[in-house]
Amino acid sequence: MPAAPSDPTSRRNRKVALVCAGVFAAMVGAAFAAVPLYRAFCQVTGFGGTTQRAAAPSRVVLDKTLTVRFDTNVRDVPLQFTAEQVSQELKIGATGLAFFKVTNTSDKPVTTRAIYNVVPESAGPYFQKLQCFCFTEQTIAPGRTMEFPMVYFVDPGYASDFETKGQREVTLSYTFFPAEGPVQADASSVKGREPLGGSQSAGL
Repeated sequence: MPAAPSDPTSRRNRKVALVCAGVFAAMVGAAFAAVPLYRAFCQVTGFGGTTQRAAAPSRVVLDKTLTVRFDTNVRDVPLQFTAEQVSQELKIGATGLAFFKVTNTSDKPVTTRAIYNVVPESAGPYFQKLQCFCFTEQTIAPGRTMEFPMVYFVDPGYASDFETKGQREVTLSYTFFPAEGPVQADASSVKGREPLGGSQSAGL
């Protein structure tokens, strides 16, 4: 006997179900890709106050001074984190050097990473870092204090951009948070490890 024709309603329901499943899969994939894509976009453009990484100092120094303030924070890590200077006066284009101290207040090594941004956000594309502890993960032994330098300049373009040229103050904010993945190091393996660009110091 010939097969009975399939129900048009059933066929339509199956098509709708397949379309919905495809849309759901695409949304899940987009959600996983959104964070790294957004992070890369911010690093390239300075969007959201993300500072930039420079390969060389500025060749131009303007006779215009800017106040750079420093803000330090920690999130879900047993650290004391302070800036050794509250603020610095710097000519636009000149190279600045700032120091930060981080102390592990726990009895276990802590592997951590710093995220950063600047306020106002429009200053992000012009705040250029030559050297920074935020470029790599840092492992700090129990009770240890480490001193980190940060070398930077504000690009001269800051003085001509209509969004920033009237701003005479920039705040650079750091937050230390747990590094991704389990901590594999122990106190013996991190003892003597030097921070990026500086020496390790105890009892500072």
